[in-house]
Amino acid sequence: MKIAGIISISLLWAAAGSAQQIAGLWDATVKVAGNEIPFRMEFAGTGDAVRGNFFNGEERVASSGGTLREGTLRLNFDSYASRLEASVTQDAIDGRYGREGRWYEFHARPAAKAAASAEGVPNIAGLWEIPTKSSKGESAWRLIVQQKGAEVSATILRVDGDTGALTGTWHGGRLVLSHFSGARPNLLEVTQAADGSLKLLQNGKTSLTAIRPAAARAQGLAEPTDPFHHTGVKDSATPLSFAFPDLEGRVVSLDDPRFQGKVVVVAISGSWCPNCHDEAPFLEELYRKYRAQGLEVVALSFEEAEQLKTLTRLRAFVKEYEIDYTVLAPGEPAELAEKFPRGDNLNSWPTTYFLGRDHRVRGVHAGFAGRASGDFHRQTRDEITGIIERLLAENTTSEASRAR
Repeated sequence: MKIAGIISISLLWAAAGSAQQIAGLWDATVKVAGNEIPFRMEFAGTGDAVRGNFFNGEERVASSGGTLREGTLRLNFDSYASRLEASVTQDAIDGRYGREGRWYEFHARPAAKAAASAEGVPNIAGLWEIPTKSSKGESAWRLIVQQKGAEVSATILRVDGDTGALTGTWHGGRLVLSHFSGARPNLLEVTQAADGSLKLLQNGKTSLTAIRPAAARAQGLAEPTDPFHHTGVKDSATPLSFAFPDLEGRVVSLDDPRFQGKVVVVAISGSWCPNCHDEAPFLEELYRKYRAQGLEVVALSFEEAEQLKTLTRLRAFVKEYEIDYTVLAPGEPAELAEKFPRGDNLNSWPTTYFLGRDHRVRGVHAGFAGRASGDFHRQTRDEITGIIERLLAENTTSEASRAR
């Protein structure tokens, strides 16, 4: 089983006239809000061609470029407007990752592979529910666990998406799961109670309990929120309309001829949002598959004020995922309600609206379940694909019926 939460790097470099090698895995910790979050690193390349990857499970978050000169390592992660800076020796890598005003310090040493004993380890694989009262009005989250012996990979799935792959190993009846892929730093300490429930401590401060779904239903607890019923649209009988600038400053309107008579997917997004990074490749996949049948995809990417000046990160985001669909920049995240006033309970990033050929909203999906969520990721893909296929199949002059 591959351990996620990895920065992947292999590296051969010359310093002080002699070759020094640090290829392979490194065990690392990053400091976030007083917590030390473990993850792994590995690098590749030499000199002016160093490359690095963060890992979210088996997914790679690759650097845009990097260098190693005289013991100083620098890597750029343009699609997150972030960089890694570190000093490198034979037995340590010390540095920081992030951008101005938001840095994470990390320390790494060569990994020592030690097989964890599975003897006496609880088997917690499968689906759990976490009763909670979230700021988005949720009553429960899902905890999805995969386990092989003492090694565990899990994720918490909320209405807005998952936490990324949290990985770790059972030791002495205690499980520490962690995630750091350049974003979404998370620490989850797990112990199993006598009644079989899981006691969770998130980031050293938030206590939660996870129980099996059957136990939750037996206790009369509410199910996790259906992402297709969390967010809506005001005045659903009226076609959606908006006009915002693209990355070159040209104003693009949903009323433009190129969108007329077409099914349109409108994604509320932002290049700062990890779950939006999860969704973007899927939207591009859909666009390439169905555009000949009349599908358009428009991303409304809300960016921070500093990013709106140049859209550097958003341009890198578009390049990273080879996005060919329309991307517009309406404003800052705090302006969402003002710029998109038709949204009802619109509080998740991303949120995706599905428009029929008449541009009336026919469905809304809050969040996006990434690959770490397993079957829920596949289910999300299948359901969204099904909506699009049904909308494309509708006669443009027929009375519209809801797609879902």
